[in-house]
Amino acid sequence: MKKILITGSNGLLGQKLAALLLPRTDVELLATSRGENKLAEIFPTLAFASMDVTNREDVDRVVADFKPTHLIHTAAMTNVDQCESDREGALKLNRDAVAYVVEACEKHNVHLIHLSTDFIFDGEDGPYDEEAEGNPISFYGETKLMAEEIVKQARCKWAILRTVLVYGVVHEYGRTNIVLWVRDSLRAGKVIKVVTDQFRTPTLAEDLAMGCWLAVQQDAEGIYNISGKEMYTPYDMALLVADYFQLDKSLIDKADGSTFSQPAKRPPRTGFIITKAEQELGYKPHTFQEGIAMVAAQAEQY
Repeated sequence: MKKILITGSNGLLGQKLAALLLPRTDVELLATSRGENKLAEIFPTLAFASMDVTNREDVDRVVADFKPTHLIHTAAMTNVDQCESDREGALKLNRDAVAYVVEACEKHNVHLIHLSTDFIFDGEDGPYDEEAEGNPISFYGETKLMAEEIVKQARCKWAILRTVLVYGVVHEYGRTNIVLWVRDSLRAGKVIKVVTDQFRTPTLAEDLAMGCWLAVQQDAEGIYNISGKEMYTPYDMALLVADYFQLDKSLIDKADGSTFSQPAKRPPRTGFIITKAEQELGYKPHTFQEGIAMVAAQAEQY
C-alpha cells in the first residue's frame, strides 16, 4: 500500500492527482493545501488536511500524523511575474517550504517527489535532457533552482520531476489554459496576439499526474523530465486549437516576446528530451492534438 501525501492539492496538478489516485485501492491518499479544501465538491471521499507548507511545524505535524510513504510536492508560487514583484513570498514558498518538506521527509522516512520547471534554464539551447546545467533568467527560475539544490542534498529518497507549460481544465479556479483561452477568444471574435519566439514542449496535466504516479510506483530516484514530446510555439498551439474547433485562424496575430511588457524574462527555447522517463518509468505522453480533445471534453463538464 502506498500512502501518498500531496501538497498544493487545490491546484491543477493536485486535482489531476486526486482524480488519478483516489479510485485506486492500492493507494491511501491525503490531500493538503493552505486553507479550505476546494476539491470537496468533486471528490467527496478525498481525505484532506489543511497544511501551510511555509510553516515548518505545520508540515512536520501533518507528515507525522499521516505517515506517508511518498510525498508529492506540487505547492509553489508559479506565477512568474508575481515572483519578480513579491520576491520574499517567492522565496518563502519556493525555497523555504521545500526545506521544511525535505526536513519532514528525512525525519519520517518519506520518499519525496518534487516538481520543478523548465524555467531553471536560460532557453538558449533547448530542448534539454536531465544532465543540462540550470541557468535561470527570472527570479521564479532562480527560486526553483534553489529548491532543486535543497532536494539534491536530502537524506531521504528523492526524485525531481521537471515539467513544461502545463495545461488542463481546473475545477473552481477560473484560471484558464491556452486551449480554452484561444477557443473562447476566437469564438467571441477577438483578435489575439500569440508569440512565435518561445518554444516549449507543452504538458497535459493528466500526463504530469501519471508521471508522478509512475515515479511513486517505481520508487524512482534522481531527475526526470516529464513533459509532452512535441516542440511548439504558443502561436503553433493556437493554430492547432483553432483547427480543432474550426474557428477563424485569421484572428490569430503573430507577436514576439517584446510585444508584452512582462516583468519576468521568459526563456526563448526550452522543452525537454523525455527519453529517460519513457525508458525508465514507462512514461507515454499524449500528443498536443489528443490533449486539445481531452481539454475540450472536460471543459463541457465545468
